[in-house]
Amino acid sequence: MSKLILITGAQAVGKMTVAEAIKEKTGISMTMNHDSLDLSAKIFGWGHPAHKILSKDIRMATFNAAISTNSDLIFTYVWAFSEEEDWNYVENINKIFDGQLYIVELVTDLQTRLDRNKTQHRLYNKPSKRNTESSDQELIDSVDKYRLISTEGEVDKIYKNYIKIDNTNLTPQETADIIIKKFNL
Repeated sequence: MSKLILITGAQAVGKMTVAEAIKEKTGISMTMNHDSLDLSAKIFGWGHPAHKILSKDIRMATFNAAISTNSDLIFTYVWAFSEEEDWNYVENINKIFDGQLYIVELVTDLQTRLDRNKTQHRLYNKPSKRNTESSDQELIDSVDKYRLISTEGEVDKIYKNYIKIDNTNLTPQETADIIIKKFNL
């Protein structure tokens, strides 16, 4: 049965680099939310009605491919805990993976996120973040607009396979080791 390791957290918290470290250590395939967003934006442009539709279809096709081949998958996603739509999306993923959902929530402070937002690795892998002034502003604005850090017990009262990690002072490899051990990947 396929497992989905959902790595969530605010923008630039380190989801991608931690996912890459887990992939390197375990061989589990990975996809980022930005994979589908950036591809559909390349085709239709941001804001086009087809952009969101194609992005969703790419993600669902990826999930279905993992399930049909009994492959585990890592998926990175910014989960706004204040938004019912995001809770519904995560629950839908949980159902698709027949309850084999393993949730990792990464947290760090705003300044660390602003610093990480400008790394060459991030900018290379996420074309939509290359305008760093705009990306920084989006990151700052989201602090007031959404609740991107869960409250105590909020997630683990629903999902048994859950861990929250403050990765401010951890390398991606150290964070990956904690996750691999916790979920026996």
